[in-house]
Amino acid sequence: MTVKDLIDSDIFEAVNAGMHTETKIEGVYCCDMLSLALARVSEDCAWITVICNINTLAVAYRTKAACVIIAEGVTADENFRKEAKSHDITVFRTTLPVFEAALKIHNIVKDG
Repeated sequence: MTVKDLIDSDIFEAVNAGMHTETKIEGVYCCDMLSLALARVSEDCAWITVICNINTLAVAYRTKAACVIIAEGVTADENFRKEAKSHDITVFRTTLPVFEAALKIHNIVKDG
């Protein structure tokens, strides 16, 4: 599944569609500790977190995460949205708990 496929699926609400929508999502990583995420998020994963601030975008940009999914109904403010757009970072949001959001991605990737 590519990031574009995830955008088109409407599984999660797209907050911002970045520039790299053809990136293939190979896995999912869940973490709210930004320093740990910085070390472990890979270019081919969907990163799920409840942290929705400028530092989240910095980690996503630095790791080149396929996309970021903000879970638990956390909402992005206008500054977050502007920064995501200016750095071409694909961001989704969902009301699902982190585990359930990760399970959705995992099952789609696993089923191929």
